Amino acid sequence: MNASTPATIPTPDRTIWFLNGPNANLYGLDANKTYGSDSFPVLRERCERKAASLGLGLSFLQSNHEGQLVDWIQEARGQAPGLIINAAGLTYSSVPILDALLAFPGRIIEVHMSNIWRREPFRHHSYISKAADGVIAGLGGDGYELAIEAMARMIARLA
Repeated sequence: MNASTPATIPTPDRTIWFLNGPNANLYGLDANKTYGSDSFPVLRERCERKAASLGLGLSFLQSNHEGQLVDWIQEARGQAPGLIINAAGLTYSSVPILDALLAFPGRIIEVHMSNIWRREPFRHHSYISKAADGVIAGLGGDGYELAIEAMARMIARLA
């Protein structure tokens, strides 16, 4: 067993959900590199490695549809101790996602690839933040890994 292999297979109480909203599947294709240079598959691999190194399972999902994200948040109830979400453009408009997150009993971290407070004014208000225990923004793919590390600590304190 090498250092990147968890000592045990993660159980449902050690599996976190990481939800990505509209257009996250296009990461790495942005000519301006607003969201960094990592493609979505590379981000997924980085997150899976980080979770495994911490002994966590990871459900890493992406949808361009608000209702699908709401369905996944509801499905995560009772299946995951924590949820990380990058709602992307829905961050600034989705009351249904906020309501689903408020009904989620576990820990929640909001994450953004870019610094939303350095961008257009409409991006400065996040509905997701009302439900989140913490927010990580502006660190690109590193922020995704940091969110997983923070979630590991948060759920360890619940045990």
